Amino acid sequence: MPTTDATTAAATAATAVRIGRLEAPGATLHYEVRGRGPLLVMMPGGSADAGIYDTLAAGLADRWTVVAFDPRGYSRSTLHGPTGEQLPGTHSEDVARLIELLSPDGAPAAVFGSSSSAIVALDLLSRRPGLVGRVVAHEPPLVELLPDPAAGRAVFAAVRESFLRDGVEAAMATMAAGLAPEGGAGGGRYEVATGADEESRAATGPVEDDGATAPPEESDGASEAEAEAQNGAGAEVDAVAEAEAATVRRMMANLPVFLEHVLCSFSGHAPDLDALRAAAPKLVVGVGRDSRALLPAVAAERLAQRVGSATAEFPGGHVGLTEDPVAFGARLREVLLG
Repeated sequence: MPTTDATTAAATAATAVRIGRLEAPGATLHYEVRGRGPLLVMMPGGSADAGIYDTLAAGLADRWTVVAFDPRGYSRSTLHGPTGEQLPGTHSEDVARLIELLSPDGAPAAVFGSSSSAIVALDLLSRRPGLVGRVVAHEPPLVELLPDPAAGRAVFAAVRESFLRDGVEAAMATMAAGLAPEGGAGGGRYEVATGADEESRAATGPVEDDGATAPPEESDGASEAEAEAQNGAGAEVDAVAEAEAATVRRMMANLPVFLEHVLCSFSGHAPDLDALRAAAPKLVVGVGRDSRALLPAVAAERLAQRVGSATAEFPGGHVGLTEDPVAFGARLREVLLG
């Protein structure tokens, strides 16, 4: 029977991050791998990069080979030329290349996407269904599926125009104003799914600072071994906090690319409903428990109705994966294994 030390070493090895780079047409992609087993690709949405999935990936690495990556033009995935309008099809081909590179024995992969990356996941399923065994698309904001698509397109076009004219802060204010009114683009109340504060959370995830980054004080009479253990734990917390801060900086730096080159082209994407209908047994559309009245969730549920796929409720709202990554990850595990 394995010793405690051996078990700990095995768990550490399973969650250790292995970093790679993949050359794709027009870009070099940064990706991170944890665990062993069937391939699970975690696709970041909004302005997020691979770091958004650090907690989820570590929690799922006992069952899957978990791959997260920076989308082309974000963070450490560099473009080979100027930044242009980004298209879901280009990004889904990037994911296809990752699957072909990393999937053990060429087996179909599981894919998870949230928000804008859920749109990429749907495109991958419609174009390359043989590469995937299960796709979980959490709240894809597909305005073409809303009761009034033109109103939805206008909301995001105004956000982009505001960014180009006045910058990120103004664009976030426009987003809030455009999504909040009664009788919005979907005929119901759309609260702020990606307003200034919410967009930051969607892009970066929560970064808590409650004083835990300082090494804990030693109690009177603590042994030298106890003091060393406490200091070691404090140093580990410091390292985690610094890694989280670096992730935040990268994701905030991606916001201009997202607002100018991703937001409108992704949200305005018209999915291939016939192809998705044919692949519906592989598809689960995720909806946040707390965001059913928001534009992305309304579009997601209408998608599931149109193609006949399953739906699954997830903890939290549109950015539930950052609100409570442990609970979200547990629910994702259930859906992937269901």
